[in-house]
Amino acid sequence: MVTIPTVTLNDGTIFPQLGFGTYKLTGDDGIAAIGSAIENGYRLLDSAVNYGNEQEVGEAVRRSGIRDELIVTTKVPGREHGYEETIHSAHASLDRLGLDRIDLYLIHWPNPSVDRYVETFRAMIDLREKGLVGSVGVSNFTEAMLTRLIDETGVTPAVNQVEMHPYFPQQALRAFHASHGIRTESWSPLARRSELLSAQVIADVASAHGVTPTQAVLRWHTQLGSTPIPKSATPERQVENADIFGFTLTDDEVRAISGLERGRLWGGDPDTHEEM
Repeated sequence: MVTIPTVTLNDGTIFPQLGFGTYKLTGDDGIAAIGSAIENGYRLLDSAVNYGNEQEVGEAVRRSGIRDELIVTTKVPGREHGYEETIHSAHASLDRLGLDRIDLYLIHWPNPSVDRYVETFRAMIDLREKGLVGSVGVSNFTEAMLTRLIDETGVTPAVNQVEMHPYFPQQALRAFHASHGIRTESWSPLARRSELLSAQVIADVASAHGVTPTQAVLRWHTQLGSTPIPKSATPERQVENADIFGFTLTDDEVRAISGLERGRLWGGDPDTHEEM
């Protein structure tokens, strides 16, 4: 089992520097894969209503026997934005998870044309006050959206989960996060379905440290102050993905990997894209 280091969020929550993505992990195989990740040292599990696997995540958590060591994440879908809608959505997620608390609750997408993310966040804050939610955060939010949330609610999100990988290193947004105490969390950290892991600079960095290209990229994330959430159903790969804290990239290596920047690959622009 790999020990994953932690950081402290702006609300005092102890938060892993690496998490486990569960997208498309469903059914008995999904439960087994999530359970294997927990056995291999992962303590942050990322789910969402739209992943359709909250039941599987909850079952894996119960079987683990270490509920209190785990941070279970789920997300409010776009179709359930609004104060009362979010309260209902949270209770429905809790029922599917079979848990009494959502440890990290995120707005999955801002849906700016609907413009209900502020009242959604207010509902999440109230759920936190009632003890049904631990930390509250967002996903796919821009600097302007974050600023509006902070100004209108007085609460700074603990996390903003965004697309981030060497092709899209999010330098400006990460700087904003750092100045406001918001933890960056990276989805699609390996830019899946791309040629990233075969890039020469990645291969050179990996070779210099005797690690795999995947490990080099995940270490790049953590050294930039982001928590990546890679997904793998294979126990051996889960261990490999988590075993990234025994080496340190040089500043030049971090810059070289960041130099692969070419822009966003998935998801669209948060200012225009709507998520259901």
